[in-house]
Amino acid sequence: MNIDAVRAPIRRLSLRGRLVAVCLLLVVAALLASNALLVTLLQRQLVDQLDDRLRATATATSALPDLVDAPGATDPQVPDVVEQQLTGDVYIASLDADGRLRRTLRPATGAAPRLPTLDISAVRAHGTRAFRASAEDGHDWRVIAVPVASEPRQPTGAATGGSVVVAGSLQPVNNTIRHLGLWMLVIDSLVLALLGVAGWFAVRAGLRPLRRIETTAAAIAGGDLASRVPQMASTRTELGRLSHALNGMLDRIEAGDSARAATNERMRTFIADASHELRTPLFGIKGFTELYRMGGMPERSDVDTAMNRIEHEAARLVRIVEDLLLLARLDEDPAAQAQLPLRPTPMDLRTLAADALHDLKALAPDRAVTLTGPGGGPTGEAPVLGDEARLRQVTSNLVGNAIAHTPPGTPVRIGVGTQDGRAVLELSDQGPGMTEDQAARVFDRFYRADTGRGRTETARGRTETGGAGLGLSIVRSLVSAHHGRVEVDTAPGRGATFRVLLPLHPDTLAESAER
Repeated sequence: MNIDAVRAPIRRLSLRGRLVAVCLLLVVAALLASNALLVTLLQRQLVDQLDDRLRATATATSALPDLVDAPGATDPQVPDVVEQQLTGDVYIASLDADGRLRRTLRPATGAAPRLPTLDISAVRAHGTRAFRASAEDGHDWRVIAVPVASEPRQPTGAATGGSVVVAGSLQPVNNTIRHLGLWMLVIDSLVLALLGVAGWFAVRAGLRPLRRIETTAAAIAGGDLASRVPQMASTRTELGRLSHALNGMLDRIEAGDSARAATNERMRTFIADASHELRTPLFGIKGFTELYRMGGMPERSDVDTAMNRIEHEAARLVRIVEDLLLLARLDEDPAAQAQLPLRPTPMDLRTLAADALHDLKALAPDRAVTLTGPGGGPTGEAPVLGDEARLRQVTSNLVGNAIAHTPPGTPVRIGVGTQDGRAVLELSDQGPGMTEDQAARVFDRFYRADTGRGRTETARGRTETGGAGLGLSIVRSLVSAHHGRVEVDTAPGRGATFRVLLPLHPDTLAESAER
């Protein structure tokens, strides 16, 4: 028989159908086993009761006087003391010492049992144990043979002794067992039917949470990632743990999907902003070259002016590309940051603060620049382990940001020292400041808070629009590569303070203390 042909209908059953079928099969097996055991025990008990009655009848009959009147005589009547022991179809006979029938004391209703040879030695060998015998009509009997209690008078030369045989039909016992089996079959069928119906509804109610999970899964497959499985049970149960695990998985899937969507959106914005920033200098270069090709620059001074503008736009283009390449290497992924070739050496941030002071005075002579400690106190040493060239790039971008986004003549303060176990370098201006939303995005790439603040003072006193919006992004990435962080403290009308915090280098600090 093909096993797959048997399994195919089972696979087509629903989970509810399989559970009900399995439960009913287990109940059927339990009922069959218990009923078989019950019938066997009951049959054994009924046979033992029959054996006890036959044994009592045989003992009483063997004690009667004058059991033998004439060989082969038949007497259907036995004394009342024996009849009181009898129930059902009972056969009683008296045998001589050789096992031949002397007298039938109580005939059988139907065919008498066919007895084996029961001489006096065989009777004594059986003792009072009952044995089974069959009749010609196929009915089974239980037989007990006992020696007579008193020696009868025998003719001269005849064998002495004899026995009494008592046999009881097993037909009443078999009928009882048959009727009991029939009733068990009817009752078991009703029980199975009721259990099947009750089990169907019980399993249906028990699987209702799984149907809710199925509905939720279908909604999620349809694109509704916000759907969640109802927490219908304690996490100590299998269903509760399943719901908790599914909800956790859905949270991670939704978070990952949101992160991917945000990443894609940032990528689209980045590409659009980068294209815009690169297109501006390229269009300037292209415009001047076309103007020259069309003969729009007849004078040498015009050519010199155009070449200066082309050089300026080309330098701007180079700066944007270099910044983009640096940001690509300073990606937020730690593995990408590790690709940046930093060359850390022991240094003091006071050197960078002094250089930033000179740069500010050179780029904006009209500004009042002061050097203090963090928060305006006295300056202090700030030993760190860092790449001096990269950290100079940080201070250069902060200085450029302060000049570009504050009005001319705005005072600037540079603070350096230690605070809360970290080296601090801060640059504070008294410009227009930023709102909370602007401060939250100030380190984003290509973000410019306000076009009105986007002015750059040039060496010739002219003002130009601000840069590409990459400087502060580079500051944050470089500081993160040094295992530090950069903060901004600002409010509208209160200026802005950009604070760089780096881990202290204890060896450099100890050397300074020894000196």
